[in-house]
Amino acid sequence: MINTLNTLVRKVPNWLLYLIGAAYPAWLLYAGFTGGLGVDPVKAMEHALGKAGLQVLIAVLLITPLRRFTKLNVLSWRRALGVIAFFYILLHFLVWMVLDVQIISQVKADLIKRPYIIVGMISLLILLPLAITSNNLSIRNLGPRWRKLHKLTYLAVALGGVHYIMQTKGFEYEPYIYLAVVLGLIAIRKLPKKRAAHPAKRQAA
Repeated sequence: MINTLNTLVRKVPNWLLYLIGAAYPAWLLYAGFTGGLGVDPVKAMEHALGKAGLQVLIAVLLITPLRRFTKLNVLSWRRALGVIAFFYILLHFLVWMVLDVQIISQVKADLIKRPYIIVGMISLLILLPLAITSNNLSIRNLGPRWRKLHKLTYLAVALGGVHYIMQTKGFEYEPYIYLAVVLGLIAIRKLPKKRAAHPAKRQAA
């Protein structure tokens, strides 16, 4: 069953993932113009894009544990999912700055008044070089440094979880669940891997 799923995953082209990823903000834009996002469509779009970006980043973190514990290998999707997550978070930021704040001078006031925006912007800035280097040319040119650079994903996702908690008014369980899942997935990567049994020991058993 797992082998069949892995074969199907490998057959999914990246362009299809990008197309599916682009469909969500396109639908949000349509819903905003047609009254499907409520009385404040800008805020609804802003929050929806931010949450979707965090969810896709969590999906990226989930790829390695899935392969390790269930043998389901969706590694071929990781790069596309990372770019889609960055795209969502960038749109989240642009909706806030262009459609919500609108006045550039107000941006500074919002940064002082709402520190969670600074946390979110740091996460976005961390993701920027990761998105830019998500291509085969960068992998070849950077060599081992590419893997080290992309480990910053963990920090970006954790900051995204903190940003989500900080911007929530009052106490809500959902943002804390997101952050707990992020920290749990990061912690899982630190678990020691099981070593294969020695051939002599297997024969003796």
